[in-house]
Amino acid sequence: MPRVLNGETLSPPPIWMMRQAGRYLPEYRETRKTKPNFLEFCYDTDLATEVTLQPIRRYGFDAAILFSDIFVVPDALGYPVRFEEGRGPVLEPLSELLVRGLDQSRANSHLDPVIATVKRLREELPSGTSLLGFCGAPWTVACYSVAGHTTPDQTAARVGSYRDPDLLQAFIDALVPASIDYLVRQLEAGADAVQIFDTWAGVLDDEGFERWSVAPTRKIVSGVKARAANAKVIGFPKASAARLIGYIEGTGVDAVGLDWTVPAGLAREIQKKVPIQGNLDPMRLVAGGRALDEGVDRVLEELGQGPLIFNLGHGVTPDADPDDVKRMIDRVRRSG
Repeated sequence: MPRVLNGETLSPPPIWMMRQAGRYLPEYRETRKTKPNFLEFCYDTDLATEVTLQPIRRYGFDAAILFSDIFVVPDALGYPVRFEEGRGPVLEPLSELLVRGLDQSRANSHLDPVIATVKRLREELPSGTSLLGFCGAPWTVACYSVAGHTTPDQTAARVGSYRDPDLLQAFIDALVPASIDYLVRQLEAGADAVQIFDTWAGVLDDEGFERWSVAPTRKIVSGVKARAANAKVIGFPKASAARLIGYIEGTGVDAVGLDWTVPAGLAREIQKKVPIQGNLDPMRLVAGGRALDEGVDRVLEELGQGPLIFNLGHGVTPDADPDDVKRMIDRVRRSG
């Protein structure tokens, strides 16, 4: 995978999946039962290492991605975060008092168990398997803080960004340096590259996209590269097809993840600028059979002539069949 991130075209392309360590795997579900509190699970080096390695053992993916969560960064700063069964992440609603209470000095020690997981993974992964670290983009993290939970199309966060942009800016300004430290430490611990997940970038208007997605990501990318020699950073601004070229130019990412809605013609234009990652519709994996085969072939035919990391256009969902994951991997690898 590092070769593709340096601009090489490989056949077959390397393959991994977002959320590849997760609920679609029976072994993950069994391991997950051992610690009901999700954040505690993320901070348990033994358990996080185990579930990161499970899909590598089963499938031999070309890359492993650290098992953690985007909300460990606000949690490390002292922002109240919890996970509720059936609801997901729940944060205390954003306030000036909460932002004033954020403490950069506690973040590194709080995240030490995650960094220990990265070090363990570097030691235990098979030779030739890449290791990816990640963080959440500040906008996507902040989306859950305004209302305290996710809302349809992140309406609460968007309204909040108009009504009180200074408050949102203060929170994002706290997330940026903590995210830089976190990614640099992952790279120093052995990660080959890091990815910035901006799952909710696509809900923003043009002005908001520049202020809340591009600008903070640019600061993170430049901050990481200033401290980590030869760092490779992948950006993933989901549902942002029309803005992807501007995102790449504005942030300085080394590669970009594409969701399944990005047209092939645009993807090839982007591929002339940076390597791309994606972009099979996760629902084709759920459907399996002919729909899966045709989707895999389409991605390879349309994008396989340039630097490509084969991936889904978003994370694998719990209803995906593990056998179909193998079918997808086998089909990609036979293409070479």
